[in-house]
Amino acid sequence: MSAPQSNQDATVWPILIMALGSFVLGLTEFSSMSMLPLIADSYNVSPSQAGNVISAYAIGVVIGAPLFMLLTNRTNRRTSLIIFVAMVLLGNGFSAVASSLTELIVYRVLSGLPHGAYFGTALLIAASMAPKGKRASYMAKVFAGLTIATIVGVPMATLIGQSMSWRVCMAIVAVLALITLVLIYWLVPSCPVTEPSKLREEFAVLKNKLVWSISGIIFVGFGGVFCIYTYLADTIMNVTQTPLITISIAMMMFGVGTTIGNLLISKLADHAPISTTGIALLCSVGISLMYVFAASNIWWLYITVFLLGASVGLAAVIQSMLLDVSPKGHAMIGALVQCAFNTANAIGPMVGGAMLASGASFNEVGYASAMLFFGGFIMWALSYMQMRNRDMQPAMG
Repeated sequence: MSAPQSNQDATVWPILIMALGSFVLGLTEFSSMSMLPLIADSYNVSPSQAGNVISAYAIGVVIGAPLFMLLTNRTNRRTSLIIFVAMVLLGNGFSAVASSLTELIVYRVLSGLPHGAYFGTALLIAASMAPKGKRASYMAKVFAGLTIATIVGVPMATLIGQSMSWRVCMAIVAVLALITLVLIYWLVPSCPVTEPSKLREEFAVLKNKLVWSISGIIFVGFGGVFCIYTYLADTIMNVTQTPLITISIAMMMFGVGTTIGNLLISKLADHAPISTTGIALLCSVGISLMYVFAASNIWWLYITVFLLGASVGLAAVIQSMLLDVSPKGHAMIGALVQCAFNTANAIGPMVGGAMLASGASFNEVGYASAMLFFGGFIMWALSYMQMRNRDMQPAMG
């Protein structure tokens, strides 16, 4: 066996285990959305009040991503992963036994704290393991766990929640986190930080106005995704009025859309990243409006949810744009992206919940989603104008 082949074989298990951690985080974040009606029923609260559970997780990520990425800047990366997974274990374990909605919200914040830092650290470990020319593919394998969670894990968790209890789902996630923690300790190699970045360089990123306007596409625009996704189960139960199994199918369609959208949008963006982003955001406005009317027919709803999932494919394109406009401080960029996505994850349910509280039906959150996506398009336009003024010559394909 050649040396390069031997080295690649030695990375298989560590990459798979870190992908398992991504799978656990994907379940932690997305499965609670599909079980929101069950959580609302168990605490006898309204769907809009139960939506605070989703926002709480997002708030945890927003706080934890930059905080833990900076606090563990000099810590052995395997040790950091173990700490982050232990927090996921505790957060989900406590969530499973929460006696009140307020308690559950607190534990969801705890569950969210390590989310962004785990991804940032796991990607750095994967990049350090990758042979020349394979860095992107190795990092993508770690992210694959999150994709599998949206396609397989969340629908399965939804079925378990419907047949048993949402508490059982969170307990299962806690057990998976424990298994992941043990496997990281045994099989992921030690990864000391050889050249820690300077905090001054990391924080300097935050002075770049273009970084903020591009991040704003996520902060505002991606709230449109979570505005619909959070109340999708309620829409199917109350508007579409089809059997509960269709909720799991719809969640699976979203996951498949995310996977395909990630592949197609990234390929288009290789040639024209700026125009691809703008067009995709405008298409997402149309998809959100389509959702309002598609909710009356489950087949049209499946198609709409698939297309909504495909819009998530913009994530990699936007992160790539951020790295291009900020040659240094990539740890902070990674943390900022996680903050942006999870701020969107907090904004979406809040805006949708406000509409529901004012008397709107569940499918009408599509109007709020369209407004959020259009807000993302405005941020895209501001970013493009800044790039043009700086003579960055963005590709308009």
